[in-house]
Amino acid sequence: MPLEPGVVDTNVLVYALDVDAPQHALSRALLEASRRTSVTLYVTPQIVCEFYSVVTNPRRVLKPCSPAAALAAISSLLGFLRFLPVPAHTVGELIHLLGRRPVTGGDVFDLQLLATMNVNGIHRIYTFNIDDFAAFSEIAAATP
Repeated sequence: MPLEPGVVDTNVLVYALDVDAPQHALSRALLEASRRTSVTLYVTPQIVCEFYSVVTNPRRVLKPCSPAAALAAISSLLGFLRFLPVPAHTVGELIHLLGRRPVTGGDVFDLQLLATMNVNGIHRIYTFNIDDFAAFSEIAAATP
């Protein structure tokens, strides 16, 4: 698969850090490919917060990081990943998407990420949670 500009989801970053995860090799390969090419991969503030939350939480990972180790990992990632801006009108896009596809609970965070991608014209997400975003594919494709 050719590397295209896109957002790197939290789970890819977590697996890239976890050498015991079955998804580790693919996650590392994606991140390494982005270092060697001119293709830009993005994260959002939400993704960075989710990453920190997951990797420091012993209920979410077998080998949690210390806060200092999590910050070091984030600093390393930000050496080659770029922040996708979250302009103020992203809230309007989120409200629009919620009107078209009401969700409940934590699913709103995936929709928020989709809203951020939409307002920035980014149409690819690198994730292992394909089902989380497949449910939104019809609204993403129909959103200007």
